[in-house]
Amino acid sequence: MPSFDYLADRLAELSSQHRLRTLATRQPAGVTFVDAANRQLINFGSNDYLGLATSGSPIASLPRESGSTASALVCGWTPLHQQLAETIAELESTESAVLFPSGYAACSGTVATLAEAGDLILSDALNHASLIDGCRLSRAECVVYPHRDYEFVASVLKQRRHEFTRVWIVTDGVFSMDGDVAPLVALSDIAELFDASLLVDEAHGTGVLGKTGSGVCEALGVKDRVAIRIGTLSKAIGCQGGFVVGPKVVTDYLVNRCRSLIFSTSLAPSAVAASIAAFESLQSEPERRHRVQSLARQVRERLSISTSCAIENTVPIVPLIIGEDAKAVAASQTLSEAGFFVPAIRPPTVPPGTARLRLSLSASHTDAMVESLLQAIKKSGIQNVG
Repeated sequence: MPSFDYLADRLAELSSQHRLRTLATRQPAGVTFVDAANRQLINFGSNDYLGLATSGSPIASLPRESGSTASALVCGWTPLHQQLAETIAELESTESAVLFPSGYAACSGTVATLAEAGDLILSDALNHASLIDGCRLSRAECVVYPHRDYEFVASVLKQRRHEFTRVWIVTDGVFSMDGDVAPLVALSDIAELFDASLLVDEAHGTGVLGKTGSGVCEALGVKDRVAIRIGTLSKAIGCQGGFVVGPKVVTDYLVNRCRSLIFSTSLAPSAVAASIAAFESLQSEPERRHRVQSLARQVRERLSISTSCAIENTVPIVPLIIGEDAKAVAASQTLSEAGFFVPAIRPPTVPPGTARLRLSLSASHTDAMVESLLQAIKKSGIQNVG
């Protein structure tokens, strides 16, 4: 049998750097959970921005099937799947939508499928790993541009656009570890000027931002200028899965060529039904979206965290930059002992020297919960150094 001692050595090195991750058992109970030490902690670490995952609308008739039995192309595309796809396309004001088993599969598969040899991808340096992996899997040349630096993007295209058949500008809409927003207006202008396609991952915008909850493209007024958008059902929607919206020719092409869609079992009917109910709640209960946006503004103001635009103030991801990995872990533990779960985020998820506490807000958090967290942060002396 081969030796795996080298893996043990690598794990030991991660531990010495305060970067070792382990799975922890946590029993959810609404906006709180009970951890392995039998402590009840208020959860400020989830992506359940609207509170739908733990307190969403009940499903009138939950499908009996526990699984979809096959990939979408074989026999795993049910009337429920079609209904969800049409619901999403209507919200997003696009011709078509297609469902994926996860947001990761949607991002990585879409970029890898659409960007081909002879193309150029311009990818933001802080894009989600799923987009990065899609860039790596494609046969296109990829240039990683400094975070949100649209002038760099324009400069590259001015010099090199003539070298490529197609150009893809790939970016998160809301960046998951910083809570900041891509400069989509400027990127849309650049895409139109240089005949490029702007592809936006709306994972943390769907359900939270925009007049209807469509996302950051809607909030910034560029929804009709970004033809292809990717989203997830596992964050504000509170369920599971991913989707891509755009022209029907694009979704048809993905159905025929995207490996992460073709070779994956489709979403379970129960997850699809839950997502349909969540989208209904998105429209009938806009107060959830308004609530979490209000909390985001309040928390940023109380923690003196500045943003570059008004929309960023409403993003329910609030980073407290600590700096050193060990200090971030210690700060997270201090808050845990006070009754709060606020995860420490360390490299490689974020750049070295920027370890942080990532505070995620939900419409289910009460004013008292948020106030007590802010008091605990103040009492413990945790400060944002970013």
